[in-house]
Amino acid sequence: MTGTAIIGALAVWGAGWFINSRLANSAAAQTRLVKLLVPAIFGLTILIMWEMLVRLLEVSPVILPPPTAIAERFTQELPLLWADFEQTVIKGAMTGYVLGALAALVIAILADRSEFWIRGVLPVGSFMAALPIVGTAPIFVKWLGSDWESKAAVVGVMVFFPIFVNIIAGLRDTSAMQRDLMRTYGAGYWPTLVKLRLPAAMPFIFNGLKIATTLALIGAIVAEFFGSPTVGMGFRISTSVGQLALDLVWAEIVVAAIAGSAFYGVMAWIESRVTFWHPSQRK
Repeated sequence: MTGTAIIGALAVWGAGWFINSRLANSAAAQTRLVKLLVPAIFGLTILIMWEMLVRLLEVSPVILPPPTAIAERFTQELPLLWADFEQTVIKGAMTGYVLGALAALVIAILADRSEFWIRGVLPVGSFMAALPIVGTAPIFVKWLGSDWESKAAVVGVMVFFPIFVNIIAGLRDTSAMQRDLMRTYGAGYWPTLVKLRLPAAMPFIFNGLKIATTLALIGAIVAEFFGSPTVGMGFRISTSVGQLALDLVWAEIVVAAIAGSAFYGVMAWIESRVTFWHPSQRK
């Protein structure tokens, strides 16, 4: 049975490899349809191999459930998964993300006006970024309670530093000639900031925002391990592992993966619209 499973998995992998190679090297390789088909076929190949190996090797669902069992549990628990998504992503991750990004922007602009601020805030920010979430999350739970507010605070602390550093780098990206030209036109600090430096910093700002999308979701889920009401993705994962309901754990992981990918994709789409003038966005 083991040999059959391995041969079957290799056959599926070879078929997927062959189809993707033909598509990637075809005349239509640069079309939107082929660009979507190639990763879709790759993902489907992985899922078929996963299903085949788990079924043929008779792996216990407690160890690794097959994709069909995960999909079935996903459809059965849609109301529960939506409630967990709303608690963790919408309330915890998104609120903390927005608050952390706004705090980073305000403090970066204040620090930009003073070298003393930059020298003071950067070490403090790097120190905060180095703090382990398993240490800060219980503290925020004690301070703010076990509901989503403490998770938003954890997320805000996690996303602050990468966004702050990128904003500072972006604000310093303009050349001396550009700043001299603005002074020639009689522009003060704020007109120069709004009309020159912030637009020039947008690629850096969106770089920090995109990095922070994954940090926000991870922070909200992990923070729920240390105290939350009876709802939330982190709470559901921790309790389901204890109940050996691995199919529900994987269903929550699927929701987290979809949410994280969608969040990153939205930020990338906004970036392409805001920084259309930048060389990285030119087709």
